[in-house]
Amino acid sequence: MLLATYQPDIRSINDSLTASALIAALPLATLFFLLGVLRITAWISGLAALAVAWVVAIGGFDMPVDQAAAVSTWGAAFGFFPIMWIVISAIWVYNMTVETGHFDVLRRSFATISDDMRIQAIVIAFCFGALMEALAGFGTPVAISAVMLIALGFPPMKAAVLALVANTAPVAFGALATPVVTLSKVTAPANSDPALADHFTEDHLGALVGHQTPVLAVFVPLVLVAIVDGQRGVRQCWLPAVVGGLAFAVAQWLTSTYFSVQLTDVVAALVSALAIVILLRVWRPAETFSELADGDEPTGGSGGSARAAKPAPTGGGTITLEDTRVEVARAYAPYLVIIAIFSIFQIDGVKKEMAKEPWTYLFQWPGLDLVTASGKPPADFTLNWLAAAGTLTIIAGLITMPIIGIKPGAALRAYGKTYQQLWRAIVTVMAVLALAYVMNNSGQTGALGNWLADTGDAFAVISPILGWLGVAVTGSDTSSNSLFGALQVTAGQGAGLDPALMAASNSSGGVLGKMISPQNLAIAAGAVGLTGREGDIFRKVVGWSLVLLAGMCLLVFLQTNVLEWMLPEAG
Repeated sequence: MLLATYQPDIRSINDSLTASALIAALPLATLFFLLGVLRITAWISGLAALAVAWVVAIGGFDMPVDQAAAVSTWGAAFGFFPIMWIVISAIWVYNMTVETGHFDVLRRSFATISDDMRIQAIVIAFCFGALMEALAGFGTPVAISAVMLIALGFPPMKAAVLALVANTAPVAFGALATPVVTLSKVTAPANSDPALADHFTEDHLGALVGHQTPVLAVFVPLVLVAIVDGQRGVRQCWLPAVVGGLAFAVAQWLTSTYFSVQLTDVVAALVSALAIVILLRVWRPAETFSELADGDEPTGGSGGSARAAKPAPTGGGTITLEDTRVEVARAYAPYLVIIAIFSIFQIDGVKKEMAKEPWTYLFQWPGLDLVTASGKPPADFTLNWLAAAGTLTIIAGLITMPIIGIKPGAALRAYGKTYQQLWRAIVTVMAVLALAYVMNNSGQTGALGNWLADTGDAFAVISPILGWLGVAVTGSDTSSNSLFGALQVTAGQGAGLDPALMAASNSSGGVLGKMISPQNLAIAAGAVGLTGREGDIFRKVVGWSLVLLAGMCLLVFLQTNVLEWMLPEAG
């Protein structure tokens, strides 16, 4: 073990938690000011905020320069692997389907469910996006659902906004419930009451989250319809929105509570999509909504302006090609292969084997000479090069190549094209993860979190905000749970609140920070060809983020008193 020469002090500024928290907020304020007010591109905003975090860490929290550099490279590495690794791999598979024309087949297949763009937004952004979140997470559903929407004729800006807003309710159970599993690992050691030990298992925490996020799921499809077509859209398409949302909510609630935390979103996404398909066999909206965009290419040109939307008579679809069943099957094949590969690697025996060398290496990041504020050594870097979601997606892509009929040379060119498309998103994610690691390891995050937690009974309202803040900074519910999970338990016990509920609220509140995180803004912008306009996207989604967050805060507060009956029992 390294001899620790640096330990963060959350009261470093004048021995005051308030002063320390206010100074610690400067990097975040810089980031959101540059993005939301000055509308500076995300990768530049991220690097600027990282520079401010360095100044605060070194000048205010006494962090040595070499340690600031070490944790920056540590965070940047994590930003590339595993986070951007999965996004790059998923977009590569998508690019291959575009190259072979199978993405158009998939698009036409989805369009056959309904030619109404309001319903398409629910099916693709909410249902299909939730399935992608369940399997991969880390920005993949935002990227893939956004490009599917613009391929159906959605303007790039609206496609990006829809993909980001839809990526809420499934996030806590994303990547086969990685956030919940992580939450269990970081909260169990923080519990000071042995009688509550069974409250911090992944099954109980997953059930608690599964009694919060389903409430979001009921409303999110309605929000998507409102984004597409305003009040008229809600008035005409409230039924499929409610059916899809309720089906997802009930399935997520029941699966997380009684069946499998890991498969919660898989079941919920499929049940929701099936419910909508069944509904559309007996119901159609009064008029079909379509929206054309001048100058908007399928890749998302940034210079187009949308024409006024015009309703068309029901049945006035634009599909002129009829694909064979074999073509449709080949179009769905990449996603079915991804599901199969991920399912195989979730088998207990396979997972245990993949956790061993040579498939996984655990090591302390070079140059680190520090401990956490509580005196613990830094976490190991996990290089699970084979079992990582990005690698599994590459394997799925290799298997898919002969199915969709793409030659190795074309596939390799598509892979290079993917890096050209995403380099700004890659820089953004690496910069912001470096920012998060500097803030976390210098004590800045701890100062902010403890300052917010020092509110007594009102912490029930603050708890989801902490999770929201963590995801807004890191772009990951998993990372937010790592940052604030133990803090939630400690603060909850100190305030006389259910500590497990507070921990779960961190994850549930965090999902609403996903749509405003710079990483996901960059991913969405890169996917639809609006790189450099992340600030514009931020301004369109931040209101929805705050409104839904307020609703989650109210729900958590009520669950500490009048709605205690709706919480599951441990054990």
